[in-house]
Amino acid sequence: MTDVQFGIETFGDIASHDSGETMSHAAAIRQVVEEAALADQIGIDAVALGEHHRSDFAISSPEMVLAAIASRTEKVSLGSAVTVLSSDDPVRVFQRFSTLDAVSNGRAEVILGRGSFTESFPLFGYDLADYEVLFEEKIDLFSQLLTEKPVTWEGTKRAALHEADVYPKTDSGSLTTWVGVGGSPQSVVRTAHYGFRLMLAIIGGAPERFAPYVDLYRRATEQFGTTAHPVGMHSHGFIAATDEEARESYFPGYKAMRDRVGADRGWPPMTRAEFDAEVEHGSLYVGSPGTVAAKIAAAIRAVDAGRFDLVYTGGGAMPASQRMRAVELYGTTVIPRVKDLLAEGGAR
Repeated sequence: MTDVQFGIETFGDIASHDSGETMSHAAAIRQVVEEAALADQIGIDAVALGEHHRSDFAISSPEMVLAAIASRTEKVSLGSAVTVLSSDDPVRVFQRFSTLDAVSNGRAEVILGRGSFTESFPLFGYDLADYEVLFEEKIDLFSQLLTEKPVTWEGTKRAALHEADVYPKTDSGSLTTWVGVGGSPQSVVRTAHYGFRLMLAIIGGAPERFAPYVDLYRRATEQFGTTAHPVGMHSHGFIAATDEEARESYFPGYKAMRDRVGADRGWPPMTRAEFDAEVEHGSLYVGSPGTVAAKIAAAIRAVDAGRFDLVYTGGGAMPASQRMRAVELYGTTVIPRVKDLLAEGGAR
């Protein structure tokens, strides 16, 4: 398992300047570019940016920011996390990412999803009542566009296409495509049906709960005759010099984000005890490099994952310098230690 890849993810959470002043949306986007450039310098494999359309996150157009990152990097793969395909147009999504693939010299990848937030639906004129059918139809169209051949397609929520050729083509003839899944067996099977890569969003509870989804994905690809790619997983976390520093730095922003989401979904406010329990026994990777490395290694083995992405910003709030330091520790200390633990046969 030493060939596991490691990435970082962010939604462009609004951080603060070291002076304590809250960043503007523009400054937050520039900060993400700096963090991604650092990731490339220290050997992190992937950078993925989420799409949101709300005031607490700065990135609504991941491809634009990824294109800026492409100009500052050489090796790191560049993807979305996720592209909300249901409220977008598959043709335009393909065109944007094939363009990103061109300017990055073949480093683009797309993670498709329905999104855990729904603000994009009314913004772009879609009815939430069509939530399921929009994704089902659009992922089918996108799968055909990936052949990079003329497409004939008809659905109920988008104009039909007849022998439509879409440009630009990629140099390789293939755009790496994942589907982000939060725990729906139907979504796992759909991913396998199209031969896409599976990215598990593990944002709470013990990661081993998701091992059956990996087994389902592999069984389904075998039945469909598609390829069972290495499975990815992403979870929230933060790294500092000590466990105490990491928790104290991360908790305020993470709680604020969790409570904002919870207010929309009827959840009670998060307590410190719940946070600590998730850090100790669940899927929050918060602590010193040694603590986080051991926990990541254990999670990778539990899920049998081929890629681990750390969602490292967790609601913003903290100074940009702390975020940069967290990325640095992840790339220079945590990842090498995880690889050593996996090579040794487990986390210990």
